[in-house]
Amino acid sequence: MSAKFTTEMKKTHTILVPGMLPIHFEFLVRILRMHGYNAELLANDGKNVVDEGLKNVHNDTCFPALLVIGQMIDALKSGKWDTEKVALMITQTGGGCRASNYIFLLRKALKRAGFEHIPVISLNFSGLEKDSGFAVTKDMTKELLSAILYGELLMHISNQTRPYELTKGETDALIQRWVERICDEISQGQRSYKKLKNDTNLILEDFGKIALSGEKKVRVGVVGEIYIKFSPLGNNNLEAFLLSEGCEVVLPGFLDFCLYCINDVLVEHKKYGGSLKKRLIYWLVYKFFLRRQTNLINAIKKHGKFRPMGSFSHTKKLVSGYVDETMNMGEGWLLTAEMLELIESGVNNVICTQPFGCLPNHIVGRGMMKLIKERNPQSNIVSIDYDPGATKVNQENRIKLMLSNARAAS
Repeated sequence: MSAKFTTEMKKTHTILVPGMLPIHFEFLVRILRMHGYNAELLANDGKNVVDEGLKNVHNDTCFPALLVIGQMIDALKSGKWDTEKVALMITQTGGGCRASNYIFLLRKALKRAGFEHIPVISLNFSGLEKDSGFAVTKDMTKELLSAILYGELLMHISNQTRPYELTKGETDALIQRWVERICDEISQGQRSYKKLKNDTNLILEDFGKIALSGEKKVRVGVVGEIYIKFSPLGNNNLEAFLLSEGCEVVLPGFLDFCLYCINDVLVEHKKYGGSLKKRLIYWLVYKFFLRRQTNLINAIKKHGKFRPMGSFSHTKKLVSGYVDETMNMGEGWLLTAEMLELIESGVNNVICTQPFGCLPNHIVGRGMMKLIKERNPQSNIVSIDYDPGATKVNQENRIKLMLSNARAAS
């Protein structure tokens, strides 16, 4: 029987959280600390992480699972933490993707590595792992929802200033100041929408003051499996590499993925039925996020200096005629829609990150490229494979070839 996280462990154990979205997960860890949990965000990377994943996870498992589990086991073996007083946290969507089974793969890997006694916590909103001593309270839920919105805004705006800043590091320093300020506000109980709206305007004003060069840079969109798309560990620091090549990175947001997951539940209820109460709850959350996204878009438009993110409602319409919204395994139809959204907004250069073992990603990513290119001949799309045997040099050489085509077309 696998070890469970008990309520008593809240006072004694350190919770290790694997990295994915740098800004969003920084909020997550800080919110956990506000509620009395001793949480730390993992930043270990390198060959040891991959080696531990290969050693303790079946080699037919998808690359994101291998990395997440490898990072955790590598951290446990580092000697930095007392393995008798540590717990691991992993997110679960509850969908059909193998990501929902990572927690079982992790427990099996822990047993293999001699860490069977270490409890694993599931962070989910799908009713999984109900007997855990870790509880997502009402206040924590509100704070996590706010963190998604704040993280979305900071990530979107900073990607438009970082490549052009005249004082290097100014963007990242401003992100850190705002993360600390927002967390201070949340810890003081300031969770109201009015506060979020006011902070949105202040964030836009602060980032609008960053002195930028007027040079024109190639804009490159990044799509793909959610972990590989966002995680520097997963994509070999793809964003940093693109910045070093003189590009501006355009990332379709994490909020769209959240809306996509909620939309999946609504579609399934519409097709196959189910609890009316559950459908109503998901519909209310769906409308909540849609309104907040619309408000962010309107605030950015009103400020005038930055390009707003795309609207999920519009993004969903773009996929019509390409793939049905019932194709919802993994990133599903959203991955195709994100490529179309980028192209429509003038970002014709797109990198699709393809992790080994992710069948849905290959179908709606690489599998849709031919059709997308036929209907959008101006598009310049390349798929980059990420797996234990792929070398960073080969990945970067393929990207450089794509960038040379982009510059020739500009």
